[in-house]
Amino acid sequence: MRRIGARLPTVFTGWSGRLTRIEFYVLQRTVRALLGALAIISAVIMLIDFVEVSRDIGGRVDISALGQIGLMLMKSPSVILQLLPFVFLFGVLAAFISLNRRSELIAMRAAGVSAWRFIFPAAGVALLAGVVTVAVFNPLASWLDGQYQRQVDALLSTRAGQPEASPVVWIRQGDGRTQVVVRAQERDPQTSVLRNVSMFVYTTEGTGRRVFQRRIEAQTAQLVPGAWQLTNAREAAAGQQAVSYATLSIRSNLTVQEAFSRFEQPRSVPFWRLHSLISTIEAAGFSATQYRLRFQELLATPLMFAAMSILAAAFSLRLMRLGDMPLMVVAALGLGFLFYFLNALMRALGEAEVLPPIAAAWIPPLLVVLSAFTLLCYTEDG
Repeated sequence: MRRIGARLPTVFTGWSGRLTRIEFYVLQRTVRALLGALAIISAVIMLIDFVEVSRDIGGRVDISALGQIGLMLMKSPSVILQLLPFVFLFGVLAAFISLNRRSELIAMRAAGVSAWRFIFPAAGVALLAGVVTVAVFNPLASWLDGQYQRQVDALLSTRAGQPEASPVVWIRQGDGRTQVVVRAQERDPQTSVLRNVSMFVYTTEGTGRRVFQRRIEAQTAQLVPGAWQLTNAREAAAGQQAVSYATLSIRSNLTVQEAFSRFEQPRSVPFWRLHSLISTIEAAGFSATQYRLRFQELLATPLMFAAMSILAAAFSLRLMRLGDMPLMVVAALGLGFLFYFLNALMRALGEAEVLPPIAAAWIPPLLVVLSAFTLLCYTEDG
């Protein structure tokens, strides 16, 4: 421990922050390997998605091959982003194994270049790629995934040329004091007027418990800016006689788009909209745990990419002449998949509210970081 503690300060203070020619060369080889891994994984995912779209959508509705390709291109980006950690695991592993096989790593280390010097630039590129992924590619992939969901719903709803029967409409609105649940038997798709409407009004106590206050029945209801306009309404409060109104206005904080659009799946919500959507969902009285978990997972994405890069590099530093490189590669891949399943487990626990979203999202990347640095310290400093 004394040796490692003495070594790390010289490693960090000795790096001026500028890439040397050797570091730039290693970084260049790493980027090429990452692009190759991204191309291979993307091609496999798009092939699988095309088969799935052809079987599930093409088997139920009449859609051309070009239309199926369009659906595949909308669906695949979100899946590719989910598997990007493996791109960095496979890419960095391939790059450093290639350098090791050609004895270039041996020559670098024999010349006194520490492994920390050519691993950290690769980890920095992974960290930067994570930031760009969250800020730019995630909104684009989320928008395409939302377009895919809407296209599929439109195709299935017009199956055999018959639109689906209009379902019962449920809407919920609220703030910190009042919650209103709206149920309607029918909705006019042109004017968004609800017919045969029932409204259940609750108040929220200081403890968070909701208490029923009144029920309103109306022939029609239309959402206008700031209020619901009811016609032929009948209001009955708890323990009081019912009162009839020709017209009645009920305050609302919803817009027409918010009221009649379903909450999107967390993966279909861009990073920049998640925070505001979480506030909207919680104001309406729903649980936003899945959206909070998604938000924290996106924040942890750059750390996960960097950790996977360091982990892959640490496993590939073993000398080829020792003969156990295949075992190290298998161990790296196995550990990468183990962390992937751990991430899925943490996500399930977070969605079930067993763990707080911030813990469920950050535990896997932190464990990857700790494992990678532990292995790297052991490999480099003994």
